[in-house]
Amino acid sequence: MFAYGQAAGLRFALLIFFSLALMTIDHRLHYLDNVRSVISIIVYPIQYIVSFPSSATSWMGENLRSREDLLVDNEKLDTQNAFLQAQMQKYVSLEIENMRLRRLLDASEKLTDRVLTAELLAVDLDPFSHKVMINKGLRHDVHKGQPILDASGVYGQVVQVNPIVSSVMLLTDPGHALPVQVNRNGLRTIAGGTGSTSVLNLLHIPNNADIKQGDFLVTSGLGGVFPAGYPVAKVSVVEPDPSQPFAVVKAEPLANLESSREVLLVWKEKSGQEKALVNIEDGGK
Repeated sequence: MFAYGQAAGLRFALLIFFSLALMTIDHRLHYLDNVRSVISIIVYPIQYIVSFPSSATSWMGENLRSREDLLVDNEKLDTQNAFLQAQMQKYVSLEIENMRLRRLLDASEKLTDRVLTAELLAVDLDPFSHKVMINKGLRHDVHKGQPILDASGVYGQVVQVNPIVSSVMLLTDPGHALPVQVNRNGLRTIAGGTGSTSVLNLLHIPNNADIKQGDFLVTSGLGGVFPAGYPVAKVSVVEPDPSQPFAVVKAEPLANLESSREVLLVWKEKSGQEKALVNIEDGGK
């Protein structure tokens, strides 16, 4: 293709132009989405084979552990389970009280969101983006923009869906922004990714705002993507800057972005009013 000769430079220029044209068409018109979907089906067995040695090693390691190690682990798990059960009783009582107050205020009870467990298949090696691939796709009813959680908090959201697998952008990706609020006083702001898995930037917070180190941030529900009330991060830095209109505020994500192997896909349940609007748009069906 690149044989030496007078036409080699011309062929190279034509190939560059053709490549740029394809990338532009794909970016603007999305003509290659179907091709990606087909390729993802073909590549999925390869991804599974690549991850198989790690899974097999982990399985063998767990099955070859000594009985003593298992007894120690069981004792730790029993202690942790007792602690979590005690905590759960507290949360249950708070939830019941909250539901009772909602009835008194003639407000609708908060519905339980539908969730599905997914496993990580691969991590994007691009140092300028934070993305992972999970083993759930269109056949599991996954959709673009879907919220992703782990056991500790908000993990990210789906940015690309294929028939078998999906791509997830972590909330620390430089291109990700999430509406949040301070759990203590309801102060609303935007948590933007920084490219570091341990830092989020809280945008446009005035110097005199009521926010302090240690405050917990939860999803505000604004934007219609993430349901309200899910834990996101804890404020780690608050530095007012009199020379600027906004303070420098940073937070540490609660999710285990670098160690979680399983995540939760969340489907936001529609309220009665939203369902009524959908029925009207569908002609009352």
